[in-house]
Amino acid sequence: MLMKQGLAMDKEQLKTRVCERIEQQSERIIAIGRDIFSHPELGFKETRTARIVADIFRELQLECQEHIAITGVKGIAKGKEHKAKVMIIGELDAVVCPLHSHADKHTGAAHSCGHHAQITSLIGAAIGLAPFNGHLDGDVVFAAVPAEEYVELEYRQRLREEGKIEFFGGKQEWIRLGEFDDIDVGMMVHSHAGITEPKFLISCDSSGFVGKVIQFVGKEAHAGAEPYNGINALNAASLAIMAINAQRETFRESDRIRVHPIITKGGDLVNIVPADVRMETYVRGKTIAAVVDASQKVNRALKGSASAVGSEVQIMEIPGYLPLRQHVGTNQIFAENAATLLAPECNLYGYELMGATDAGDVSNLIPFAHLSGGGFGGSAHSKDFTVTDERMAYIRPAQVMAMSVVDLLWDHAVLARSIRDNDKAPLDRNSYVTFWKEFNRVI
Repeated sequence: MLMKQGLAMDKEQLKTRVCERIEQQSERIIAIGRDIFSHPELGFKETRTARIVADIFRELQLECQEHIAITGVKGIAKGKEHKAKVMIIGELDAVVCPLHSHADKHTGAAHSCGHHAQITSLIGAAIGLAPFNGHLDGDVVFAAVPAEEYVELEYRQRLREEGKIEFFGGKQEWIRLGEFDDIDVGMMVHSHAGITEPKFLISCDSSGFVGKVIQFVGKEAHAGAEPYNGINALNAASLAIMAINAQRETFRESDRIRVHPIITKGGDLVNIVPADVRMETYVRGKTIAAVVDASQKVNRALKGSASAVGSEVQIMEIPGYLPLRQHVGTNQIFAENAATLLAPECNLYGYELMGATDAGDVSNLIPFAHLSGGGFGGSAHSKDFTVTDERMAYIRPAQVMAMSVVDLLWDHAVLARSIRDNDKAPLDRNSYVTFWKEFNRVI
């Protein structure tokens, strides 16, 4: 039993107090969510959002570290003992969606994937737990991580050439920098577009992928006077898209392969035969083995299409993200706490999340729960994505994550330590970095 202001508290009473603290601050927390939603920033550029997070961490008297992988922020609430460390993660960045009503008019960035809600619920959990961290037998790490969206690949390649990053995903960079080395259990809650009801999605999966930046090199010529003296790199790229499409029937449905190229540069001037054409694509799949197989087929299509018109092609392969490895026990702790707030039927199981996330990479190193929550309308990454239930988007995830932290770090953090000791993670930091370096090549 613990004493706080003359009152004895057991674990359930502490969880109640933490939830009450979040409830008392709910108007402020929701206002933070609205503010971040209205000021979206792209990956490794989230300076305003990071500053908001850091200021609140310092206000809560958390140990605060900034500029981790350029814009990342970490706040640490020290427990009365340090038996284990539990990390709550939120993602700082937006995606490009210029038609969204809250898009940045200069960059096209918009929070049409709901990362603003993650950061807000992360802040909410910190607000709830910080006054009571002295009652826990472990430390809580609140991690605001940059650049989950795998976009602007050429910009990130420049960052890599400048030595500022090595990987294109924020959590990948945190892994490389050792920020997860001493973490025993991790969790986060992602938005789920189109589920407007107060529900949580438990033990969902997601795909892995690799990225490609492709350059077709042809030969310039006057497009009207002498096109026969040129080599049209845009034709090569167009053929490549069709050749990739011709491969789709060779992908097994169970592997969930997705290939979705875009042309980022189609030439220089309309009256010059295109000689420099750029593409980007992902190759997604349910397993890394399936991704590698499909990736080889895509490379074959790219090379064959270049050969067909006499152009050259350069394929830069970039480490992507790993499939999610959900920790069943941590998911169950979250589900049990969610049921006490919303009712058991609030938890939905078994959704297939066809996207990918660098949380998958983290989950292959530590026990990890990647939950999703409702309260959102529209479609992900689209102009109609919106928050329909602010309490479900911001407050409920904060409360349930905070309650789960109390469970994990109560009684000498026995639950967190048991999860850590019995987990068989397939990778550690060194093997992870080695694994992805094999994909970091130009062919």
